[in-house]
Amino acid sequence: MHSLLTICCMQLPSVEEIVAHLQSHRLTTIVFFLDETFEEVAYDITTSVAEAVEQLAGLIRLQNYQTFTLYEAVRPVNPKLNPEPMPDEHLLLDEHRYVADIVAELRHPRVVREGCQSRLLFKKRMFRETDEAISEPQFINLSYVQAQHDYLAGNYPVVREDAAQMAALQIHAEHGPGLDQDPDCFMAGIERFVTRQVLMTRPRDEWRTDVGARYKALAQHTKEDARTQFMRILRTLPYGNATFFAVRRIEDPIGLLPPRLILGINKRGVHFFRPVPKEYLHSAELRDIMQFGSSSQAVFFKMRVAGVLHIFQFETRQGEDICMALQTHINDIMMKRYSKVKQAAASDAGKAGTDGVQPAALPPSGMGGNSAYNAKMEEHLKEQQQQVEEAQQALATAQQAESQVRLENESLIGELKDLRDMLSSEAANRATLQDQLDETERQLAELRNELDMTKSALTAATAMANEHCGKVEVEHARLAELEGLIDAKHKELEEVQARLTAATRAAESAAAERDLLERKVQRLEKGKETEVKELREQYEAATADLRAQLKARNEKINELMESAAHNAADLEEMRHELETARRDATELDELREMKSDIERKEKQQASIIENQARRLDELDRLYREEVVARKRAHNALQDAKGKIRVYCRVRPMLDFEAAKNQTPAVQIPNELTVAHLWRDEKKPREYDFDAVFGPNQTQEDVFEDTRHLVRSALDGYNVCVFAYGQTGSGKTFTIYGNESTPGLTPRGLTELFRLIDKDAGKASYSVSLQMLELYQDTLMDLLLPEPVRKGTMRPPIVPEQPPKLEIKKDPKGLVTVTGASTVPATSAQQLLGVIEQGLARRHVSSTAMNRESSRSHLIISCIIEGVNMQSQAVTRGKLSFVDLAGSERVKKSGSTGENLKEAQAINKSLSALGDVISALATEQPHIPYRNHKLTMLMSDCLGGNAKTLMFVNVSPTDANLDESQNSLVYATRVRTIKNNALRDEANKEVIR
Repeated sequence: MHSLLTICCMQLPSVEEIVAHLQSHRLTTIVFFLDETFEEVAYDITTSVAEAVEQLAGLIRLQNYQTFTLYEAVRPVNPKLNPEPMPDEHLLLDEHRYVADIVAELRHPRVVREGCQSRLLFKKRMFRETDEAISEPQFINLSYVQAQHDYLAGNYPVVREDAAQMAALQIHAEHGPGLDQDPDCFMAGIERFVTRQVLMTRPRDEWRTDVGARYKALAQHTKEDARTQFMRILRTLPYGNATFFAVRRIEDPIGLLPPRLILGINKRGVHFFRPVPKEYLHSAELRDIMQFGSSSQAVFFKMRVAGVLHIFQFETRQGEDICMALQTHINDIMMKRYSKVKQAAASDAGKAGTDGVQPAALPPSGMGGNSAYNAKMEEHLKEQQQQVEEAQQALATAQQAESQVRLENESLIGELKDLRDMLSSEAANRATLQDQLDETERQLAELRNELDMTKSALTAATAMANEHCGKVEVEHARLAELEGLIDAKHKELEEVQARLTAATRAAESAAAERDLLERKVQRLEKGKETEVKELREQYEAATADLRAQLKARNEKINELMESAAHNAADLEEMRHELETARRDATELDELREMKSDIERKEKQQASIIENQARRLDELDRLYREEVVARKRAHNALQDAKGKIRVYCRVRPMLDFEAAKNQTPAVQIPNELTVAHLWRDEKKPREYDFDAVFGPNQTQEDVFEDTRHLVRSALDGYNVCVFAYGQTGSGKTFTIYGNESTPGLTPRGLTELFRLIDKDAGKASYSVSLQMLELYQDTLMDLLLPEPVRKGTMRPPIVPEQPPKLEIKKDPKGLVTVTGASTVPATSAQQLLGVIEQGLARRHVSSTAMNRESSRSHLIISCIIEGVNMQSQAVTRGKLSFVDLAGSERVKKSGSTGENLKEAQAINKSLSALGDVISALATEQPHIPYRNHKLTMLMSDCLGGNAKTLMFVNVSPTDANLDESQNSLVYATRVRTIKNNALRDEANKEVIR
């Protein structure tokens, strides 16, 4: 049963993997780095994570890859499941797992249903003590990228001064010197390299000045120097180079930790952080951790806090990784201490030596009268002298061994010379024998010639025998003599040849012996040279070491002598002071009285300081009460003006309207009234509003009367500004404007960040943006990321369908849209850039009444969350700008086809909005908010809890008088609606 369960749990190979295995072909996948670069890694069904790491290290030429491994990076991409932007979660992969199984899991449809996309990531498992000694450029670059990534993710909370210095270092490491010549690019660099939480604590101008001064000071440094300084600053932090784990609290004996927290583990110990916003809480050093352990769902620590042992338990699935990281750092520290102890013992056991340097002389025994000190000094110097003598003996032994080797070398050279002389003599003997052999052969040839001549003579003599009978006997005797002589020469020739053969063999044997001796001499010479070289190196190393030790000990002796001299001088001075004290004993009473007077005055001063502190606390309390009262008075003043305020704006006449002989039909009697003649009525109709802006008033004039609402949103109120009117009346121009004359939205966002910078020392704010479009009764997210293009990323998976948007209300009546994308921002420029991207996706077309007519309703919502630095109160406000599509008459606009459908949908939604306004104006019990998505979106702005401002935009010409009259009546009804604006504020700990 167990084996069957194991088989069921295994990941079966895909068809592609089986085919690749049968064809001996390797598949490929992409592994990303933290700087968004990537490499392609080959794998088959047997490739493990450890083998993939080794292969990837070879591709990027990383030699020290032992602390690197693969992670699964999980990124939420479904706004419905994850409405708030969340950082990537990095899951450590087991080194023994198969890469094929991991890739198959990443491509599984389960990833899409969970609203996340996953990919393989290569990074360090942890920063170790030994990393600082590695100088490999690729290793340093990857370490810098990971340290920078962790810092920008908010894992290292720092003060503003450190944040400014680190921003300057990162800008210099990224761009080098000279970026401050472009103010916009330099400010963008500051916003990129300063964490959002710290960036919101001071005005942008102060950041630019501070970071700019530090950046200029780095002009002479290289990019590598900037990276090194950046990593050095991180290492100096108590929690620098830590590995972070998100956990839940189970047991907290001291009661100081929040329910959710982050553990940071480095070589110094365990550090506790509050997750949102990232805030450092407490640390426990490694020496205070007595015991730790983990299970599959939890981890515990038994550690000392304020001298008392406590057991802390946390819920996590990474307990094994936490314990492994902690044990690794403990092992590194123990190995470092062991190495230091071993080096110290080796240094003490080493024998000191000298090269003609004499030890320092002993101090005189009478110096200062300290005989015990002098005895210790003499004993120490004797030990030093004994060590020097032992070193000299060792040096003499080495020199003697070197002399012996030199003598052996000289004797071998002599033997080689003798052998060479013997070879030379043998060669000379051989030449002599050869000459003798040649002479014998010559004589033998002469005898043979003589014998032939004799035989010839004998033949002639035989013929003349009868005549010379007397001479025959003589000739026979001479012939016998000659034959005997020939036999003797033959024997002598044979002896010479035997001697020549023996000499040849002796010469060959001598040559072989000579070759053997020459090879032996060569080996001995090489061995001698190697041994002499090693002995010389050992001698030089020992000499240098002994000289260094002797120098250090002499310096220590000199320091001790100087210390002894100083002690003697101090002793004399103390004796002199003792005598002076005895002479001044009579003044002791006066000093005691003076001391009592001083203590009495100090008590009086402490009492005055305590009273001043209480006064300062009272003034601080009164100041905070005054701030609260000011805000209350400000908001009460706005409420007194009417919860829903209505402003009217009359646009100028356009050139084509004047060309058609259209005339102005709308008058502005005063700054609060709009009037126009109506058909046969003699008296003009008048409409009163909170403010009226004529054709000659600028965008700045319009915003000036709207500026105060930005402060309300920052204080935690729901603020809504929307524009209503017929198509072509100037609604979009009022709400957004253009590049040369920005409207309410750009100016409002700029004012928002100006106020945030102003309150930087009092509160910390975070700002995010939503941008929605209601087109033909369909709600669309204009900030939804575009699908990833084919081939650009593997294996990340993007959902095919956009998330479903649902309109809901939270318990405090604030309208929220679940599933909508939320984009965080740290500056007005960043927000405006995001809005420009969203506006590019909005539906716009041309009609007979407007060249660029908005064919949808646009809702721009800016959510502001603030934390008061003193009271820790959390506020949550919303600033919304709504650009309603204009009502139009089909006969005038000439809409057909798709434009006709858009016009019908716009009129339907505005009709539903009119029904809601009529019901609110007549105070009916039922308000038909749910009749349309537009009214549901604006339910908190009309009759809800928002501070609402409506702009009614009208055309001044008589050709559009009917639509203008309808818009003015419509706005008059809105002005009668009352909202109940509530401030969204709660205690920080309650929210957590």
